[in-house]
Amino acid sequence: MLGDKNILLGITGGIAAYKTTFLVRLFIKAGANVKIVLTDSASSFVSPLTLATLSKNPVVSDFVKTDALTTDWNNHVEMGLWADLMLIAPATANTMSKMVMGNCDNLLLACYLSAKCPVFIAPAMDLDMYKHPSTLSSLEKLKSFGNHIIPVGSGELASGLHGEGRMAEPEEIVAYINDFLLSGLPLRGKKVMITAGPTYEAIDPVRFIGNHSSGLMGFELARAAASLGADVVLISGPTKYTIENASIKLIPVVSADEMYDSAHEHYKDAEIVICAAAVADYRPKVKAEQKIKKSDSELSIDLVKNKDILYSLGEIKKNQYLVGFALETENEVENAKGKLKRKNLDAIVLNSLNDNGAGFAGNTNKISFIDTNFAIQTFELKTKAAVAKDILNEIITRRYA
Repeated sequence: MLGDKNILLGITGGIAAYKTTFLVRLFIKAGANVKIVLTDSASSFVSPLTLATLSKNPVVSDFVKTDALTTDWNNHVEMGLWADLMLIAPATANTMSKMVMGNCDNLLLACYLSAKCPVFIAPAMDLDMYKHPSTLSSLEKLKSFGNHIIPVGSGELASGLHGEGRMAEPEEIVAYINDFLLSGLPLRGKKVMITAGPTYEAIDPVRFIGNHSSGLMGFELARAAASLGADVVLISGPTKYTIENASIKLIPVVSADEMYDSAHEHYKDAEIVICAAAVADYRPKVKAEQKIKKSDSELSIDLVKNKDILYSLGEIKKNQYLVGFALETENEVENAKGKLKRKNLDAIVLNSLNDNGAGFAGNTNKISFIDTNFAIQTFELKTKAAVAKDILNEIITRRYA
């Protein structure tokens, strides 16, 4: 859920600041963009150079930045608007009190007051400070402002006392934010299975029968489904694309038979199934054990038909919402409608090779979404990432509306 999110991390002056190095690494590993603002005292506990190296962005602490030639300023409004979410960790009693009162005597507080995004606060302090009525009052007031308070942990504290007040561990903070981002998403907790890419049918150890599918459409569908909260199984033939998202399980396959087996293994638990793969219709009847040498002027290869994955899934469909793709060159709509009915689908996505920018290999696509009532929703030419969102919106509207 943190992929491509802009996170503004505010660090205040508490011993728990040392944990923010691990926190930044987790954010970066999750695919987030991180900018960091420190209070003056925070730099006594954690190195700005270390944080800048980990975040791949300059770390700021002052309103004014100067060098030998120029004087400039750190735009707190710009940073506040840049952020998809702001996290203050650790948040000391002093900083939280200032946040409640609207004090603005450092850059971090100015960014907080400028932020339009959700704000998360991870308190950290000693036991008696945490239990003090003024601190508890600050926490309640900050909640009333709409801020999200990440619960403290209990254990040994820097003072030697034992009890509440420890800042949540980095993994707990990331999990808390992930849960917040997931809440309310239409596909949260739902399993989506997607097939993508071509299949390669071996002729001999060197050569194969394949097609020009890049797999990009299926990968964008997987990313879009995950961004809507789904747990995704992506079964892909050979492709150059990779996925780094904990919500997406990538299962690489090569042949149509391998894709058939994987699809049937994961089908029974899926609520939504989108078959976007360009599966080879035929495979060589016999795969040569050794490379076929060039000799005769002609070569004949006997082909046999592959199992139809989409048809086989339609035959055993129970509660799944099953979507196929139709790449057509003539009589496009009628051929797509026929495929939808013949294979017992709930919807079919039609693209035509007659449309410029549609089909294999490119970064764009132009589709029509056709449901079981033969209602057709046609979209303009878009990037495949945007097309993926359109497809999922159409599915969600029909499945869950």
